[in-house]
Amino acid sequence: MLNFTLIGAAGYVAPRHMAAIKATGNNLLAVYDPKDSVGIIDRYFPGSKYFSEFERYDRFLDLILNDPDEKSVAYTVVCSPNHLHDSHVRHGLRNCCDVICEKPLVLNPWNLESLSALEVRTGKKVFNILQLRLHPTIINLKNRVKNHSLDKKYDITLTYITARGAWYLNSWKGDLSKSGGICTNIGVHFFDMLIYLFGGVEGYQVHLHSDTRAPGFLELKNARVQWFMSIDINDLPQASREGGKTTFRSLVINGEEILFTDGFEDLHLACYKEILNGNGFGLDQAAPAIELVSALRKQVPARCLDMHPMLNSCD
Repeated sequence: MLNFTLIGAAGYVAPRHMAAIKATGNNLLAVYDPKDSVGIIDRYFPGSKYFSEFERYDRFLDLILNDPDEKSVAYTVVCSPNHLHDSHVRHGLRNCCDVICEKPLVLNPWNLESLSALEVRTGKKVFNILQLRLHPTIINLKNRVKNHSLDKKYDITLTYITARGAWYLNSWKGDLSKSGGICTNIGVHFFDMLIYLFGGVEGYQVHLHSDTRAPGFLELKNARVQWFMSIDINDLPQASREGGKTTFRSLVINGEEILFTDGFEDLHLACYKEILNGNGFGLDQAAPAIELVSALRKQVPARCLDMHPMLNSCD
């Protein structure tokens, strides 16, 4: 049984990490979150220590490291707001922990270089949750693409809509400097998926920047991608709304629609199993998507011929 600590327990994604730690037979030793709405911990690890002040959490880790009778902490899990990931990952590394970090790993590509240097200095590793790479549909698609003799690029349309309420824009997620905006906060792992499937970035465009939507065009080594991402419930297909669904994911490849709205329940557990088996997705794998979303954030929107079909409905 390995000991874990977790930074950021009050958010949406933290319970998935707690469940994965428990399902892999390990222990959550301590949790830090400045917000005390963290009763979810009791569902998984009622004996876990909780700190609402970072200084006390830091002191606790220091005592663990210097007490030969205490079990060491193997992993720090980072689920804090996006702009704090870099700092919290560093803290974990400096406390002799491997680190598992939610997406996006960092907001800016230059942070990856210093994290890489810190990995070398500490001998510890950073792993990013890039769960779409482990989705069964994407695994099958990866095999299809790999075995396909490519004489021209794939034509792809990616649509990702995940409805959010008014709270979203009034939280840190609505602050571009903290979340990175729509492309980064809800889109980075989809861009990672596309790069993973179809090769490196050769060009990109943004057709609209707003607080709730971001469509654009992406040229990859083996694909031309029209993409659309939104948190506006009005963008959901009628069938999804009538079915009570709040999320819609669609990937159309050369006219064939590949739906992968379902099948996300156990992907964090799959990521944990990979990490604990000596695999996992490190800094090098996370870098291309981080570089892309950083560039998209700075891109001036412009309309062109290669626009997503849903863009007209946003005008």
